[in-house]
Amino acid sequence: MKFLTIDKPKHKKILSISLPAAFNSLLDMLQVITDLIMVGTISAFAVAAVGLGLQSLMFVFAILTLFHVGTNALISRFYGAGKMRQASLALSTLYLFAFGLSIFVVPLWYFGSSELYILFGMAEEVTVLGQGYVQILTFMMPFIFMRLVFITALSATGDTKTPMYVKLVSIVLNIGVNYLLIFGHFGFPALGVQGAAVATVIVNMLEFFVYISLYIKGKTPFTPLLRYSKSLLKRALKVGLPASYERSLTMGSFMLFTAIIADYGTEAMAGYQIGLRVEGLAFMPGIGFTIAAMALMGQGLGAKNPEQSREDVLLVLKYAIALMFFLSFFMIFTPEWIVQFFTNDAQTIKEASLYLKIVGLSQIPLAFNFVLSGALRGAGDSKRTLKINLISLWLVRIIPAFVLSWYFEDIIWVYIAMISDTFVKAFFLWRAFEKGEWKRIKI
Repeated sequence: MKFLTIDKPKHKKILSISLPAAFNSLLDMLQVITDLIMVGTISAFAVAAVGLGLQSLMFVFAILTLFHVGTNALISRFYGAGKMRQASLALSTLYLFAFGLSIFVVPLWYFGSSELYILFGMAEEVTVLGQGYVQILTFMMPFIFMRLVFITALSATGDTKTPMYVKLVSIVLNIGVNYLLIFGHFGFPALGVQGAAVATVIVNMLEFFVYISLYIKGKTPFTPLLRYSKSLLKRALKVGLPASYERSLTMGSFMLFTAIIADYGTEAMAGYQIGLRVEGLAFMPGIGFTIAAMALMGQGLGAKNPEQSREDVLLVLKYAIALMFFLSFFMIFTPEWIVQFFTNDAQTIKEASLYLKIVGLSQIPLAFNFVLSGALRGAGDSKRTLKINLISLWLVRIIPAFVLSWYFEDIIWVYIAMISDTFVKAFFLWRAFEKGEWKRIKI
């Protein structure tokens, strides 16, 4: 049994990175779920408004993929090679660039995001609530842009515990501020959906100030700098831009997919949004293992040891498969019980449960997708993941979903097209990883 014969120090190293990262990703999703649960007590309109608002925010996260992938690929290689001076300069360059880019994004998002509710033809109640929600979220953009650079830089060095501890405090604070501002306790106004948005902005600002404080006080592996390197930025963008293009186009495709769901009514839309958040409880830990795969891949390549990178990634993959396989049982066999924590609307519960039963069948290939795409990006092979993802997304998911929805007029066929895409991508990512062309990529 090869899995059991690998030395214990290697398991310990991988788990010391993977588990905190997985737990931190889980906490990220729980923070989102907290908002949905708390506004879910208001109405299905509130759930649909917040759910679509959070999904539309994925366009911003697509831009952030540039920093997530570029920062990790560059700094993990410097760290693996023992070049911390260059790693510190890379961090300074990327957080300054992140701030500048966020200033450009803020007005575009503020005036453009609210139009999505009209574009999708949502009910008037959902549109009014949602527009106010996403416009308030705009004010946190500079903070989340720079915060992600700091989190990714720490993860690239193997420090995933610090982000985990910060997020633990953050989620408790988020629940408390939500309680005050959504429902209007202790003299605060009852702001409803807008209260959830204000709470999210406050918590994200405080998270950023924690990271900048640790950085300035020398509590991180990096030397605090306020310098900019054009050459290092180009190297980070070389890897990060294809990943950002991929994420942006993927999110655009997902919005088209969401438009298909919206045709089935408010309850179907609310059920889909809740289903996505519950599924996140399974795949956010998977994303945690992806972060470990990216860091270990870059560190091994930086140390001129690609075989070590390969072994580390395969072990991370095994852990991800085991965890997501375990969580899939709850999605398949007890979805109604889980969904009841989000809403008491019977039709919404039915719609969300259907979604979870179907996607529960695809959790193992989803583990392959997360870990292997992360590993390939960590090696700088982001153009290949871009091609695989977009071709499968359109030819296996989006186009078939439109056709099947039109022909059968049953949402189950839309979900079948969705999980088919997951299986196809897993197959091609595995082929790309096994071919080993990533070993020869220079950043």
